[in-house]
Amino acid sequence: MGRLGQGTCRRAPGRTGVAAPLAPWPARTPLPAPDGGGDIDHLLIGPGGAFSINTKNVTGQSVWVGDTMVRVDHGPARPYAAKSRREADHVRTVLERYCGFAVPVEPVLVFVGIAELSRAATQSTVRVYKEREVSALGPLTGALTPRQVELVYSVARHRQAWLTA
Repeated sequence: MGRLGQGTCRRAPGRTGVAAPLAPWPARTPLPAPDGGGDIDHLLIGPGGAFSINTKNVTGQSVWVGDTMVRVDHGPARPYAAKSRREADHVRTVLERYCGFAVPVEPVLVFVGIAELSRAATQSTVRVYKEREVSALGPLTGALTPRQVELVYSVARHRQAWLTA
């Protein structure tokens, strides 16, 4: 645990590429995903809320993101957007159970090493970024007070909260 850019972020190239621009943010990484479906790559917590980040390493490929599906190099549809929303809902449920207040959690898809990124005009339920754009989350404010950020981060650090989810 700790801050992004340290420790556990090293195990996957996508995670490392995303971690660097967000090093000052409190984070927990990785987290168990709901129903044993892998893990949630990053959870960022700051004044703009909490962000459940799913990274995909797609070096040199083009990506199209729709409402629920993603296509990499015109390949088969992959449910990355839908999965990101499920993971954010899971994070919200865990954090709100222990914080005692509404915790805004947004799903985020970050594509690492991407050649081209296209988004469907209707795609608005998941934030979508190239790894160099993810720093846009930094200046967001107005969702959590400094005290709430501390409490949410404190809950997110406790392994037991995630194991009993």
